[in-house]
Amino acid sequence: MWPFSSNGASGFSSSSTAEEVTHQIDDTRLTAIVTGASSGIGAETARVLALRGVHVIMGVIDLIGARNVKDAILKEIPTAKVDIMELDLSSMASVREFASNFNSTGLPLNILINNAGIFAAPFSLSKDNIELQFAINYLGHFLLTNQLLDTMKKTTRESKIQGRIVNVASTGHQLTYREGIRFDKINDQSSYNSLLAYGQSKLANILHANELARRLKEEEINIIANSVHPGATMTNIYINNRLITVIHNMLGRYIIDLVGRFFMKSVHQGAATTCYVALHPQVSGISGEYFVDSNIAKASPPATDMDLAKKLWDFSMNLIM
Repeated sequence: MWPFSSNGASGFSSSSTAEEVTHQIDDTRLTAIVTGASSGIGAETARVLALRGVHVIMGVIDLIGARNVKDAILKEIPTAKVDIMELDLSSMASVREFASNFNSTGLPLNILINNAGIFAAPFSLSKDNIELQFAINYLGHFLLTNQLLDTMKKTTRESKIQGRIVNVASTGHQLTYREGIRFDKINDQSSYNSLLAYGQSKLANILHANELARRLKEEEINIIANSVHPGATMTNIYINNRLITVIHNMLGRYIIDLVGRFFMKSVHQGAATTCYVALHPQVSGISGEYFVDSNIAKASPPATDMDLAKKLWDFSMNLIM
C-alpha cells in the first residue's frame, strides 16, 4: 500500500513503518504504558517499543490476546521487558484501579500512549452510564491520564527525560455532530449516529491533548502531549461497523484483504506515527500538535479551538468526579 507516497519534513511518509521511524533508537531507560495493546496498532506499537528497549506495560481488557502478543514479542525479542495489566476503559473504577496498581509499583512512567478504541459501535452505555464510544475512546483515557500524571511528573523531574503523552485520534474527528461536542446530549439515544459519535470521541482526543499541552507548558512541566491519526488501517477496531461487515460477507475475506493492500495501511505502517511521536528525537519539545504520517498536520477548526478544549476539560472533570 502507498507505493507513491512522498516523504514529509520529518523524512517519513504514509508508507513508513513503525520500525523505520524508530530506526537506531535504543533507550532502555524508558517505561511506557500502551492501552489496547492486545491486537492491531496497539500490539505493533508495544512490539516496536519493546524492540527499542522500552519497558512496555500493556493496559488491556483482552488478557488472552495480550498474553499471545507478549509471547510473540518475547519469542522475537528475548530481552524484551513486557508486562500485562488489566484495564477496562469503559469503567472508571477499573481505570482508577489500574492507575493505583501501576503507581504503587514504583516504576517510572515516561510515555503514555492512549491507543485503545472502538469504531462506530451501536448505541450503548458504559458501566458509568456514559455513551460507550465517548467513554472508551475518550473519557477513560482522560481519567487514566489524570490518574497517572503525578507519576509522569515525578519521573520527568528525577530522570531529566522529557515525558510524552500520545492520544491516538483519527481524521474521523472532522466528521462529527454539528455542535462538535454534544455536551448536553452525550447520552441522547434518539439522535445517536454511530459514525458521528466516533468522530466526536476522536475530536475530544485532540482537544484533550491540546489543553493538556497548554496546562503542562503553563506549569513548566517537561512533558509533551500530542495527538495522532494512524491512517486507515484494517484492524479489528472495525468489527462493529455494519457496512464493513456486510461488504465482508458479500465479497469474502480474500477480496477485502486484496482491496485493503491498495487502499489501507498495514499494521506496521499504522503504528508508525504513534511510535514516531512517542520516541523520535525530532518530536522533542513539540507539544499540542496533530500528526499524520509521522509529520505535523492540520486538524479541523474545532480541533484547534482552545475555548472548546477548555470547556471539554471542565466537562470531563465533572464527569469523573
